[in-house]
Amino acid sequence: MDKLVAGKTAVITGASKGIGKATAQLFAEEGANVVLTARHKDELDEVVSSITAAGGSAIGVVADSSDPAAPKQVFTQAVEAFGQVDIMVNNAGYGDMYSIEETTDEHFEMVTQINFAGVFRYCREAVQHFIPRNEGTIVNVSSVNGDLPICGVAYTSTKGAVNTMTKNIAIRFSGTDIRCNAVAPGVTDTPMAKAWAAGDLAGGDTMLTYSDIYTNNELPPTRPQDQANAILYLASDMSRGVTGRVLTVDNGAFM
Repeated sequence: MDKLVAGKTAVITGASKGIGKATAQLFAEEGANVVLTARHKDELDEVVSSITAAGGSAIGVVADSSDPAAPKQVFTQAVEAFGQVDIMVNNAGYGDMYSIEETTDEHFEMVTQINFAGVFRYCREAVQHFIPRNEGTIVNVSSVNGDLPICGVAYTSTKGAVNTMTKNIAIRFSGTDIRCNAVAPGVTDTPMAKAWAAGDLAGGDTMLTYSDIYTNNELPPTRPQDQANAILYLASDMSRGVTGRVLTVDNGAFM
């Protein structure tokens, strides 16, 4: 069976752990050159080493997704290494549980820069590379909180904004071979989700009470690999007729 993204080059943000790490490893297994970004070099190097040791093709670029200069820096190194970029996966994100009355301007701005402005800038950089070839795929990692906002007000607002931006980009490029979709993970077995369940995310447990009211927390969490599989589907030709969609992967917990 042919590999799903053979010969493609994918930029993946937040790739040093959790969903981003699983996605980078899966894409490499499926034949892609992967360009991983994250803030911590040691964690990034570890994932790159695991991919290359398994015979995959990967480089790591230390970058902060809230930095306006990061997308051009990352894409420049990706093009130097692999010639072009075909797939953009916006996975980097910051979770919080601060309710509206607890949220400062400074905190709201910080979360917005990582979760929304950073995604916008990477999408803008990606389409500038895609337009000349009339080809390319963006997959944004959103959250079930984009539709059911039970976590912090800043986090949930940015995820709703990412969903809207995803659809706007898809509309802009409808009728072309440039597509934009999103995956909306539910509770996933990652360090962030474990901190959320324990009430240890920034903001504590103020909003945690509402998760038992509005969701089914008795269902098992998804695995990072479940989210990676969904991202791979949207990034590959398997979904060539799909654009402007937000695919929820949550084991049914947020229905």
